[in-house]
Amino acid sequence: MTRVISGAVLAVAAIGAIVFLPTLALRVLACVVAALAAHEYFEMTGTNIRAIVLVVALCWVISGSSWPASYVLLSMALLWVAANVLISDHAIQDASAGLFAAVYIGMPLGMLTAVHARLGWRATLLLVGTVVISDSAQYYSGRLLGRTPLAPSISPKKTVEGAVGGLIFGAAFMTIVGAKVLPFTAFGPLLGLGVFVVAVGICGDLFESRLKRTAGIKDSSSLIPGHGGVLDRIDALLFAAAPFYLFVRNIT
Repeated sequence: MTRVISGAVLAVAAIGAIVFLPTLALRVLACVVAALAAHEYFEMTGTNIRAIVLVVALCWVISGSSWPASYVLLSMALLWVAANVLISDHAIQDASAGLFAAVYIGMPLGMLTAVHARLGWRATLLLVGTVVISDSAQYYSGRLLGRTPLAPSISPKKTVEGAVGGLIFGAAFMTIVGAKVLPFTAFGPLLGLGVFVVAVGICGDLFESRLKRTAGIKDSSSLIPGHGGVLDRIDALLFAAAPFYLFVRNIT
């Protein structure tokens, strides 16, 4: 019951934020989520937690779609490495871990907010809905038909049949609903986008499972009752945001 209630509250809060918050407030919220997820990541990996600043900064820069992001990102990366390796005398591996966290967490959350700024809440919910539908279809397809392990050394409960179910239902949702939300896009590209977004989302889920298995923990944190941590809730979305964002930028 706790899982159901907290899940319902989380879903309503997320949808409400996406639909009703102005872009500036949504950018701030994305940075808060990025900071929480980054904290969990650094706790799991045992790396430099101060890099949360870089994660949040990257999220903020990317979410401002009118900024010359490529130049800002390059400058931020160089300054971060310089500050950690040359000034603070940290190993380059620690600096690299901070950069990876920024790309893994800060960039996709910033991209998700940039989609909202570019096309509005419907396009944002299209991506989130695709990931949620895919996750649900993977779970129920796996329970009903699952026989073949997908990645037993990483996530023993995931099956090939579940992944196929997620691909079918997630891609179908992207294609059908996407035709309404992105009416200037043909069915073929939407179907291809749906398949790719779901596939990389599954990879994102497995990636976070590998992080947890390496750290010897079940959940990234206990922040969300019955659901674990922030990373546990957005692991697939983090991988799925980039291809969707790039697709949207190329067609609009």
